[in-house]
Amino acid sequence: MADIKDPENTILIELKDGTVTIELLPDVAPQHVARMKELAREGAYDNVVFHRVIDGFMAQTGDVANGNAEGDFNLRMAGTGGSDKPDLPAEFSKLPHDRGTIGAARSQNPNSANSQFFINFKDNHFLNGQYTVYGRVVSGMEHVDAITRGEPPANPDRMLSMKVAADA
Repeated sequence: MADIKDPENTILIELKDGTVTIELLPDVAPQHVARMKELAREGAYDNVVFHRVIDGFMAQTGDVANGNAEGDFNLRMAGTGGSDKPDLPAEFSKLPHDRGTIGAARSQNPNSANSQFFINFKDNHFLNGQYTVYGRVVSGMEHVDAITRGEPPANPDRMLSMKVAADA
C-alpha cells in the first residue's frame, strides 16, 4: 500500500490483481480531479471495463455510460460515451505524459473530456500539451501492466471499484 499524503486527492482502484493508488493533481487540473472524485463517489466507475488497451502505449477506461454493462453490444459501444455531466474544458499543463500518469481521454475536440481516462504504460511524450494530465500512479503499476490487451479485449479487465481514499 502506498504512503497516502492527501487522502482527499488520492484514488484507489481495485483491479483483479490488486489495488492501484493514484495521486490526483488538483493544482494542475482542478476540474478533471473534481470530476473523477465525483464519479468515484457515485460508484459510476465500479465494474467499468478497460475497453482500449494498447501494449506499449496505454490502458483506457471510464466509459461509465457503456463500459459497465455485460454483453458484446455494449462492449462494442464502450469508448463512445461518458457521464451525464457536461464535458470538461482542457486543462493542459507542462506535465509530461510519463509512465503511470493519468490522462483525460477525449474526442478530436480538446474540450470534450468527460469521464474516460487512460493510464500510460510508458513515457508517451507525443501526447504532451494535447491531453490533460491530472494524476499519477504511486503504487500498483504492476497491476496496470497486467491489464488484458485489445481494442476492445475479448475478455476485458474491469475496475472492480474506485474510491476516494478519504472515504475508504
